[in-house]
Amino acid sequence: MFWKKKKLTYELQQSLQLDTPLQDMSFTVFDTETTGFAIGANDRMIEIGAVQVEGFHVTDRMFQTFVNPSREIPPVISKLTNIQQSQVDTAPMPLPAIEEYFAFIEKNKSGGWVGHHVSFDEMVIKKELGRQKCTFEMPTSFDTMHLIRYLDPTGEQQDLEDYAKIFGTEVFERHRALGDALTTAHVFTELLKKLDRQGVKTLADLLRIKNGGAHKFVSQT
Repeated sequence: MFWKKKKLTYELQQSLQLDTPLQDMSFTVFDTETTGFAIGANDRMIEIGAVQVEGFHVTDRMFQTFVNPSREIPPVISKLTNIQQSQVDTAPMPLPAIEEYFAFIEKNKSGGWVGHHVSFDEMVIKKELGRQKCTFEMPTSFDTMHLIRYLDPTGEQQDLEDYAKIFGTEVFERHRALGDALTTAHVFTELLKKLDRQGVKTLADLLRIKNGGAHKFVSQT
């Protein structure tokens, strides 16, 4: 028997003109924590965290929830994240937790998602909703790693914390969803400022980078 999937109707991305200045946009920077990396198999989400960025600044509008994975957290993950089994056993199940996160995005009129290696976190949410026979319209997302490679295509890949130190931004609690989202958000605002100085000023410009546009919009002096 085939089950019809329910489509969630939250407005996860504002409809914006391509010439919208990045300075005028709002972004949702988010992160997830999981029981492991096999998210297509037995691993599950245990936390979601997010923060809004507007006008090249990190706002005080934040979101965080634990998520019940319906399984035990491996000791190595509890040690890494400091998330205990007792915290997730009483937490919302994946669907209501994700819907709460989506409501946060909708309320803040987001122009898109941002993450560090964002494709992993997108897949976590997509897989969890798939298990609940739910679908949603994925918003446009931007990866800080992609933007870093655009600015420094020959640079060696480093850890999120290392990039925060390079950009002189604060490092928040590591391997926790909200902490990593905050760390990423501050790195992202510095990236936006650097891109702005290179002539990357509109949504169209940012999408061009996302879609593999050539390095440098203007010559550097």
